[in-house]
Amino acid sequence: MIKVFFDVETTGVNPKLHSIHQLAGCIEVNGEVVEYFDIRCKPDPKAQIDPGALKVCNVTEAQIMAYPDMKIAYKQLILMLSKYIDKFDTKNKAHLVGFNNRFFDDVFLRVFFELNGDLYIGSWFYTDSLDCIVLASQYLLDRREGMQNFKQGTVAKELGIEVDKTRLHDARYDVELLRKIYRIVTGLDTEF
Repeated sequence: MIKVFFDVETTGVNPKLHSIHQLAGCIEVNGEVVEYFDIRCKPDPKAQIDPGALKVCNVTEAQIMAYPDMKIAYKQLILMLSKYIDKFDTKNKAHLVGFNNRFFDDVFLRVFFELNGDLYIGSWFYTDSLDCIVLASQYLLDRREGMQNFKQGTVAKELGIEVDKTRLHDARYDVELLRKIYRIVTGLDTEF
């Protein structure tokens, strides 16, 4: 079984107006991480850039505009996925795993594929992604009312995971937290 734990950082919150500038994650095969990735790319030229979104990620517009072209980032992603997935085999796909990804990261990733001329994201991933915010909601049901919010960092802390607040909203770091959360809420690990 292949899982791709992933997170995106974007130029804003609307996938119709904004664009990915960082896509990070890890590929897990049969429970073992086989590869990490941290792909940065220049946003789509038509995308709007919300300075507030960049501030959250601690990057500047000049930095993201100096990243490699989106087409290069897409090719890098596809080359990596091709090592583990045969896009022509309908039984050889990956499960996407994210945090609050069903209505955010998944959508941005689909648009990223489309902007690169690929309408077949379903050749790589199952359509029913796993969203750790949903899994954690059930796991933390009896503690939820005492929690300040249900952001990934807060959920991680509630599960006993050490969180470096200065690194939050860097997609690579967020994926580390995501995988730890996933392993706890699915019973693969106990709370830290």
